Amino acid sequence: METLGLTDIIGPIMVGPSSSHTAGALRIARMAKSLLAAPPAQATFTLYGSFACTQSGHGTDKALVAGLLGMAPDDLGIRDSFERACEVGLEFSFACDPSKPVEHPNTVDLHVVDQRGDSLEVRGASIGGGAAVIKRIDGIEVNITGEHTSLVVRQRDEAGVLAHIAGCVSECDVNIGTARMFRTRRGSGAYTVLEVDGALPPAVKECIERHPAVYDVRIVAADSPAGELVDPYSPSAEEAELRFSTCEFTTGNELLARCEEQGGSLSDAFLAREEALAARGGHRCDAQAYLDRALGVMRASATGPLREPVLSMGGLIGGEARAVRRSRTQETSVVDELTGCAMEYALAVLETNASMGRIVAAPTAGSSGVVPGVLLALEEQRGYDADTLRRGLLAAAAVGYLIARNATVSGAEGGCQAEVGSAAAMAAAATVEMAGGTPNQALAAAGNALCALMGLVCDPVGGLVEVPCQKRNATAAATALVSAQIALAGIGNLVDFDETVSTMDAVGRSLPFELRESALGGIAASPSACAWCEGRA
Repeated sequence: METLGLTDIIGPIMVGPSSSHTAGALRIARMAKSLLAAPPAQATFTLYGSFACTQSGHGTDKALVAGLLGMAPDDLGIRDSFERACEVGLEFSFACDPSKPVEHPNTVDLHVVDQRGDSLEVRGASIGGGAAVIKRIDGIEVNITGEHTSLVVRQRDEAGVLAHIAGCVSECDVNIGTARMFRTRRGSGAYTVLEVDGALPPAVKECIERHPAVYDVRIVAADSPAGELVDPYSPSAEEAELRFSTCEFTTGNELLARCEEQGGSLSDAFLAREEALAARGGHRCDAQAYLDRALGVMRASATGPLREPVLSMGGLIGGEARAVRRSRTQETSVVDELTGCAMEYALAVLETNASMGRIVAAPTAGSSGVVPGVLLALEEQRGYDADTLRRGLLAAAAVGYLIARNATVSGAEGGCQAEVGSAAAMAAAATVEMAGGTPNQALAAAGNALCALMGLVCDPVGGLVEVPCQKRNATAAATALVSAQIALAGIGNLVDFDETVSTMDAVGRSLPFELRESALGGIAASPSACAWCEGRA
C-alpha cells in the first residue's frame, strides 16, 4: 500500500462502469497476456464471488477479453472487445462460480492457450480502484501487482539460479527493488519474481535463459499513465529512501504532522510525497500534467450528457442530468446554485460511466461523479482557477490514499460506504482546501462525510452501476459540501478522522456478502428490481 500514488487514487482514467470490475479485471488479463510467449488463441475465464454475480452488468467479461487483446483501461474499444477478439481469432468462454470460497471477492481464473499451443493458468484478484494482483501462476502462489516492472522467471528449483538471475539483471545496470522465489516444494518447479526500477532491456531475458534450469522468462511492464512519470534520473537508493521517509504519512494524524512540519496544506503534503515516491522509483514526477489530464476527462464526462444524454448499458439511466438542469428554474429549485450544479455534474458522470464512456475513478468508477461534481461546480459558481482545482484534487488524493491504505475503497469489500462514502470524504476535504481552510478542517470535513454515509450498502440492481448508484453520487456531492461547510465553521469532531476510517472499515467487513456488490440484497433484491431483472432476462 505504501506505493499507492496520485494515479492510483485519482485514477485510473478508464472506460466504465466499474474500477474494480472493469479496469481491475482488464489489468489482470493484461498482465496474464504479458506472461504468454505468443498471442492468445483460446481463453476460459472462471469468475468467483462478486465478479461472478455481476459479470456482464459491470463489463467484466468485455474487460477481461480486452485485457488479453492488450487494450489500455481508457480504450473505448473495450465496448467492442468481443467483436475484436473474433477478428483476430481469439476464442473465449466464461464460467461463474459465485459460491466457491476465495480469498478476495473479485477473483478470476484464466486458462489461456497461445498460438504456439502452450497453456497458462493464472489466478488474479481486483483489489479496488482499478488495482489488481496476480496471485497464482500454474498452481504456484505468487504476488505480481504491475505497479513496478516485474521479471517473472519459470525455473527448476535448484541452487545457484537466483544468483544467476540477479547477476544478469545487475550486468544490465538495472536496480532490483524486491526479489522472491515461489515454489510448491523443494526441488520442484518454481517462479522467481523480481520487481525492478525502470525498464528492462531485451538482453536481460536472453542472459537469464542461458541457465539450464531456467525454462522461460517473461516481463510484466509497469502501468504508467501518460503524464505520470517522465525523464528517468538516478538518485542513490539511500537518498531516495531518506527523502520518502520524511514525506510519507500513513494516518491522518501523521498527515497533519507533515503539514505542520512543512507549513503547508494537505495538497502540499501529498505532492511532496508523490515526488518522493517517484524519486524512489527512479523517475521525475509530472503531477501537474496528470492532474490537468484528469481534470480534462472529468470535465468531458460531466458536461457531455448535459448536452446530449446517453443511455446506459442496462437502460436504467440516461438523461437525468439534463432533466434536473432544466427543472431547476428560479421558481422550482429547492437547492442553491452550487449544490444544484454539483448534483447535475455528478449525475452526468454516472451516465458517462454507465454507458462505458471514459471517466476518472476517484477513487472508484462507481463513485466517479462525486469529486468532479463538487470541483467543477466550485469552478463554475465560485470562479476557482486551474491551480486551485489541482490543489483540490491533491487534497482529495491525500484523503483517498489514507482510506485505501487503512480501510478499503472497494464496494465488494466494504459496501457503498467504501466507494461513495470515500469519494464524499475526498470531495469534502478538497472543498475545504480550495476555500482556504486549514488541514485540520479538511480532515474534519472528510470525517463528517464518512460518518454521514457510514453503513451504506452496495446493492446495484441487475449488477449494473446505474441504480441506485447514480443518485447516490448526486447525494454524496451535496453531503460533501455540507460536510465542508460544517468544518469551515470551526466545528470539530468527537471521533477523529483515523478512528472514523477504522470504524468504516469494521462496519464494511461486517456487512453480509449480499450487501457488498453482489446484486443479491438491498434495493437490488426489492420486488420491483427483481421484476425488472426477470423482464430483462
